[in-house]
Order: sequence, then C-alpha cells, then structure tokens
Amino acid sequence: MTGTAARYLYLTRHGEASPDESKLTDDGRRQAVLLGERLQHAPLQAIHHGPLPRAEQTAQLICEQLDGVPLQPSELAGDYIPYMPQREELPSESADVMLGHLSQFPADEREDGPELAKAALAQFTGPVDGDEPRHELVVTHNFLIGWLVRAALDAPKWRWMGLNHANAALTVIRYAPGRPDSVLFYNDTGHLPTDLRWTGFSPDLHV
Repeated sequence: MTGTAARYLYLTRHGEASPDESKLTDDGRRQAVLLGERLQHAPLQAIHHGPLPRAEQTAQLICEQLDGVPLQPSELAGDYIPYMPQREELPSESADVMLGHLSQFPADEREDGPELAKAALAQFTGPVDGDEPRHELVVTHNFLIGWLVRAALDAPKWRWMGLNHANAALTVIRYAPGRPDSVLFYNDTGHLPTDLRWTGFSPDLHV
C-alpha cells in the first residue's frame, strides 16, 4: 500500500535582470551560480522554472552547478498577480495604495493570474505520493513566492502582498503528512556576498 511522504519545496526569485528584463545582468548570473553551488548538496529531483528569460536563464545556471537534475519549464511558475483582493478585504488605511499598485500591472497578469495561482498550489504544494520525500526547486518571481508562503502560513489571501524576496535568495517550505506546513526559512541570502544581497528590493526596504 502506497503512503505519502514529505515534499520540500525550494523557492527562489530569478537573478537580477537587465532594465528591459530580457536577460540577467552580470550580477544576476553570479547570483544564480552561487545559489547553484549552495544547492549542490541538496537532494533535488527537479527544477521548475517560469517561461520568462530571467527565470529560464537563472534555472539553467543553477542546473549547470548540479549533477543531472532535470529542468522543467512551467507556466505556473511565471510572473502574474496570484490574487486580486476586494477593497473590503484590505486594511482601510492602505487599501487605496494597494489597489492602485495592482492596477498598474497588465490586464492579462491580473485576469489570468488567480487561476494560475490555484493551479500552482495544486502542482507544487502538499505531501507527495509514495514513501520517499521529494525535493524540488521552483525558479520564479516575487509574487508567486509570496503567494506560496502566505498559503503555508494560512494567512489571508491578500497577504501575498508585502512579502518581498531578494533575487536568488532561498526559501524552503516543508509539507509533511499529518503536520502543518512549515516555512523552514525565508529569503535566505547566506550564499551571496553582501554586494549581491539587496537586489530586487527598493532602497527603502534595505536594512
């Protein structure tokens, strides 16, 4: 009889991208290589990555540091708005600012995102069938990482907003049978030198 085993979901935001987001910068490439080196001793079985060049290039550079871990492109790991909140869900003092921020994104990211986000939860989270733990890396974007962390913590759906992830930082969530989801660590940049740790954050968020 087949049981269930723990899933360890490794999440990273792509490396720093060029202003037009068509490729990684030199720093972004360094970030990806350093993350790959950090993951050399992790028992990864797959690397999923979003379809945009900055995520694909990051995943390829990580993969080059590892031994035979397959790359798997996935639309679910793309860049989109995972959930569009209603005004009444949001704190009254910040609702206008938050909704105004979301309105600036392309319509397809706002309209298609929620269904993609639901599918991402089904695809990437929860225990796995079988007797062996599964370790997977998803190379994605800031919003999806916030969405998955929010879900692991049972926070309100709108609370993916306000969670910021540095380029090539590492987050790991464990989904174990019979236990609450566990965020083992979040936004860890220990593998990056100081000068590469704050990319992806606006200056006012540097601490």
